[in-house]
Amino acid sequence: MNQKLLLGAVALACALRLDAKITLPQLFQDGMVMQRGQAIPVWGTADAGEQVTVVLNKKYATVTADGEGRWRVNLTAMKAGGPFVLEVRGSSNAASQPTQGTGATVGNDGTATADVVTLSNVMVGDVWLLSGQSNIDVTVERVYPWYTTDIDTYENPNVRLFRVQNETDTHAPRTDIRPTRINWKPANKQNAWLFSAVGYFLGRRMYEKSGVAQGVIVNSWGGTPIEAWIGADSLKAYDPLLVEKTRIYDNGDFVSAQQRANQQANQQWNRILNELDPGMATVKSAAAGSKDEYLFTSLTYDDSQWQEVSQWNNTWAYKHPSPITHHPSPIIGSIWLRQHVTVDKAHAGQPARLLLGTLFDADQTYVNGQLVGTTGYQYPPRRYDLPAGLLREGDNVITVRFINKYGTAHFIKEKPYLIAFGDDRQSLNPLPKDVIKLSETWKHHEGALMPACPSGDVSLQNLPATLYNAVLHPLAPYAVAGVVWYQGESNTGNAAPYERLLTMMIGNWRALWQRPELPFTVVQLANYMEPSEQPQNTGWSVLREAQRQVALKLDNVELASAIDLGETVDIHPLRKREVADRIGLCFDRLVYKDKKVKLMPQIVDRQVTGNTITLTFDQPLRPRAELHELEVAGDDGHFHNAEGRAEGSRMVITSPVDNPRRVRHAWKNNPIRLNAYSAEGLPVGPFEETL
Repeated sequence: MNQKLLLGAVALACALRLDAKITLPQLFQDGMVMQRGQAIPVWGTADAGEQVTVVLNKKYATVTADGEGRWRVNLTAMKAGGPFVLEVRGSSNAASQPTQGTGATVGNDGTATADVVTLSNVMVGDVWLLSGQSNIDVTVERVYPWYTTDIDTYENPNVRLFRVQNETDTHAPRTDIRPTRINWKPANKQNAWLFSAVGYFLGRRMYEKSGVAQGVIVNSWGGTPIEAWIGADSLKAYDPLLVEKTRIYDNGDFVSAQQRANQQANQQWNRILNELDPGMATVKSAAAGSKDEYLFTSLTYDDSQWQEVSQWNNTWAYKHPSPITHHPSPIIGSIWLRQHVTVDKAHAGQPARLLLGTLFDADQTYVNGQLVGTTGYQYPPRRYDLPAGLLREGDNVITVRFINKYGTAHFIKEKPYLIAFGDDRQSLNPLPKDVIKLSETWKHHEGALMPACPSGDVSLQNLPATLYNAVLHPLAPYAVAGVVWYQGESNTGNAAPYERLLTMMIGNWRALWQRPELPFTVVQLANYMEPSEQPQNTGWSVLREAQRQVALKLDNVELASAIDLGETVDIHPLRKREVADRIGLCFDRLVYKDKKVKLMPQIVDRQVTGNTITLTFDQPLRPRAELHELEVAGDDGHFHNAEGRAEGSRMVITSPVDNPRRVRHAWKNNPIRLNAYSAEGLPVGPFEETL
């Protein structure tokens, strides 16, 4: 009887143990990088009251799950090294000792659930969290033509990449993020292709600096304002209505209905557009082997009656006159442009790449009747590969169908428009050697005129606190060396509150991580838009100054300026490796405590003698007999262009007005003539100083 009871008890205990589950957050996976030199938090869920033991590199900690099954341990700080095995073991026996090497179960979605979870190939090194909007989002694929050889040849298993999957939550902070496809992947061209270019280059650069494993966590979303990244409790103290604005959308049925309506409206709009567009009629083409082609895309189509237009004089993008206003108005709908290109025998049949710069807004592009690429919105560069055999000797035709739901169709200047051949055809730095430049003259035909497309898109990612809730809060308290914040473009329309909001956000995140000293590097917005010879006072300048002031006022915050790395016509400039290098310099100072590192020049003294203003910096400047992008204001507050020079550590400015009160540098959307640099080669960033 006693033996049967004992066997029954053992069987019951085994059954209970098989039902018990250890669950780790999505960040904890094979190949992960954990932060050296500080306590390493590990957390998850188990059965309520279950004892959980965590083992890494011969160090372990034990804790009992609370009444809701939550648990957390802090492993003691470790030196860099690995690969190690991380084991998390659940046990009802308080006297049990941790062991390693037992099996683990990992679900299809990447979530580990088992009595024992074992993660392999774990490194201890440095971990960086990068967040913000689209200039963090910009992928390696986008910048690849600028760094082709470098990206092609680089592989490093000690630089590992993790991309947080986009998600929103209008209700409350979540405890975990969604599964993701880039989950601690080693850095190589394939794994990095759709990963943040800034993150990729930063990981590489910090590995070269430190020689230890680097983990790069990217958590960004294009077009999002800073308010989306701040917790509701912090925002309530700033403006309670911001939180109430989000609560309006805290209704799944309402949001789903809005999103469904928007999708249906777009589908219906596109369906009607294609029905009305004469160029979308299908024809049999002898040149294409009697395959169906769209009428206006066919090589054999007779476009001799089409109007010739210049791509830079986009009167072709207007209806003359509008039947409603009786004035020219932008065409909403479709517009067709065709261009004939002669290809010689040597290039006929070769694979090539068509570069169509950047277009507004969407396009469908055909070569000799074959669709070679389509892009759904204005920002991505049009780089369309032409397969071998598509181009033929003699006449070839490129057809671009513009599709606009708003705004005015146009080509973006200062971008390449050409067909590139040869092994270097993917490069933009330098441009390929063997090219056929496209003509600026196209043949034009209207497509279909449409009414504006109705929109019910709720854009939850732009609402206050939604990203903090869904993708930021779940990451804490994962140990990181520092944070990169590259955001602000979406707040330039109302830049005045940005200094307060950025200060609030940094404090919010530091409190979440329980690290008041958590290092931040803020990337100051790049130069962008049409240059101006006269003083400007725009949201871009005000926001850059807010970024500078936050870096000056808060401890453990540095500023990495991109003010000379931008592009006049592109809000997403390509020089991301240079941005990453400047971020890396900030972390050399903040995290690695390298006192020899020189960052951007900072003003340490101001003197005014008559009409001469002398600003003294904390380091030598490159000597310049003439400095540009300087402005001075007097008692009336109106700014005027000023002349200056750089001598040693001083910037000497001649005021054009009596009693100078304020001085500005690079205070424009695009201060393209900026030429004040430190001796180390970093720009003197934008500033406004009261004298």
